[in-house]
Amino acid sequence: MEAIIFCGIQATGKSSFYQQHFFATHVRISLDLLNTRNREDIFLDACLRTSQKFVIDNTNLTVADRAKYISLAKQHQYQIRCYYFQSNLGEALIRNNTRSGKALIPEKGVRGAYNRLQIPSPEEGFDEMFYVTIKDNQFDIKPWQHEI
Repeated sequence: MEAIIFCGIQATGKSSFYQQHFFATHVRISLDLLNTRNREDIFLDACLRTSQKFVIDNTNLTVADRAKYISLAKQHQYQIRCYYFQSNLGEALIRNNTRSGKALIPEKGVRGAYNRLQIPSPEEGFDEMFYVTIKDNQFDIKPWQHEI
């Protein structure tokens, strides 16, 4: 069983990465999709009870944000993987400005998220971690380097 937790500010490619890498194998749990924590909790509980692989596709900016998912997944014997999406504010703002409708986040919101971001660490309980960047419109995935 595998639980994947994405971490990164808005417009760093998390949902696109999910579509390319996990769409066929993991349930996507996302507040953008589900709209409320109650719905998110229902989907998460269903995955845990049925041993379904899942991806938490939220910003998960702080240690506290991630702790809930890590704790529940560990209680259900999941392997927990973190994908940290490089949070370069300038590049994220440029990508965000190409969005429209509900997907377009006010610049103030992206900047606020950047200011709250706490870089994930193995000490949080992850079994494996990866660093994701976007290079030439392609995702580049590297094993976690502790000096990042």
